[in-house]
Amino acid sequence: MSTFSNHPFAGEKALIRVDFNVPLDDQFNITDDTRMKAAIPTIKKILSDGGKVILMSHLGRPKGGPEDKYSLKHIVKHLYELLNTNTENITNVYFANDCISEQAALTASMLVKGEVLLLENLRFYKEEEKGDEAFAEKLSKLGDVYINDAFGTAHRAHASTAIIAKFFPGDKKMFGLLMEGEVLSAEKVLHQSEKPFTAIIGGAKVSDKILIIENLLERATDIIIGGGMAYTFIKARGGKIGSSLCEEDRLQTALDILEKAKQKNVSIHLPEDSVIADKFAADASTNICPSDAIPDGWMGLDIGPKAAGIFTEVLSKSKTILWNGPMGVFEMEKFQTGTKAVASAVANATTNGAFSLVGGGDSVAAVNDFGFADKVSYISTGGGAMLEYFEGKVLPGIAAVNS
Repeated sequence: MSTFSNHPFAGEKALIRVDFNVPLDDQFNITDDTRMKAAIPTIKKILSDGGKVILMSHLGRPKGGPEDKYSLKHIVKHLYELLNTNTENITNVYFANDCISEQAALTASMLVKGEVLLLENLRFYKEEEKGDEAFAEKLSKLGDVYINDAFGTAHRAHASTAIIAKFFPGDKKMFGLLMEGEVLSAEKVLHQSEKPFTAIIGGAKVSDKILIIENLLERATDIIIGGGMAYTFIKARGGKIGSSLCEEDRLQTALDILEKAKQKNVSIHLPEDSVIADKFAADASTNICPSDAIPDGWMGLDIGPKAAGIFTEVLSKSKTILWNGPMGVFEMEKFQTGTKAVASAVANATTNGAFSLVGGGDSVAAVNDFGFADKVSYISTGGGAMLEYFEGKVLPGIAAVNS
C-alpha cells in the first residue's frame, strides 16, 4: 500500500472520497464547514504536486433519486473559497451534475493540473449505499489513483468507500491526510494510551454505548458517565431518578457493566448531583439535588457542580482522554454548564501534556461552541465510524484500502 505523503501526484487524476455531508440552512448556506475544512490539506497537497482532483461525496439522505436540497452544487462556491484562501494560484472548481454520466467522465478527462471537479451526490444512485460493484467500477474509471479521506463514512460498505478500492492496485489506493490522522489518533488512544486513561461517555442511551464501554473496560483506568444514560446506572443501583431518562430494559446491563469494571479495577464515575428541571424546556424551573434523590416529576438534564468538580479532578490527572457524548442537554443554556466544565477540564489536561481525542457530533459541537477546538489534541470528523472503531469493529472503508 502506498502512503499519501510520499506519493508523487504529478500528472495524475486523484479520485478522492471526501465527507462533504455538511448541514445547510433553508437558504442552502453551510452552517458548519468543519468536514470541508478537514479535507482541504489533502486536496492542496495533490494540487501542489501538479495533480488533478476529482471529489465524490454524499449529502443527506435523498430518497430515490435526485433532490435539489441534497445537491452538492450548493457547496461549490464555498469549496472554491476554501481552496483559494491564502494562495497565489487560483484553483478552478468545476461541478458535474451527475457522478457517473458521460459529462462527468468528459469533464474529468479534460482537467488540467491544479483543477478540481466535484461530482454530484453519490446517493442520488441507490447503488451507492447498496455497495454495487458495477457502479463502483464506473466511478473508478474517473481517476488514476483512489484516496479515501472520508472517515465519517468508513464504517459503511458503500460503493465509493469500500467496493471501489478493488479496482485500483495497491500503490494506487491510499488514505488521505484526514483519514491518516483519524486512524493514527484512534490507534494512539486504543493501543498506545498512556495511563491514567479516562474515557468520558455521555449521551442519552446506554444501549448506544454498551459496546464501546465494554471495549474500554479492557483499556481505560477511569470511565466518566454523563448525559441521560447516567440515570439508567443510577436507577440500577437503587437511586430515585424522578422522570429522568431511563432505559428500564437496560438496568441489568448497567449493573453488569459496574460489576465488570470492579473486577477489572476500572473506576466508573457517575454524577453525584444533577441540575434538575420540572419539564424538558429552555424555560423550565431548575434546582440542584443528589442524582439518586430526584423528586417525582423532575428530571436530570445536566450534571451538578459537585459532579463537575469530581470529573474535573479525575481529568486533571489523566494522560489520555477520549470524549464521546455531552454531559447534559447543552443545546439549552440552562443545562450546558456541566458539558462546558468538562470541555474546559479536557482542554486544561491537554495543555498539561495529556493526549485528548474528541469524537461524536455532540461532543465536537460542544468543543467548537465553547471555543476549545484548538485546545484539544484531535477532533474526529466521524461520529458513527469512531464509535464502531472503539467498539473494536473492522471498518470496511479502512479494510478496503489496506487489503
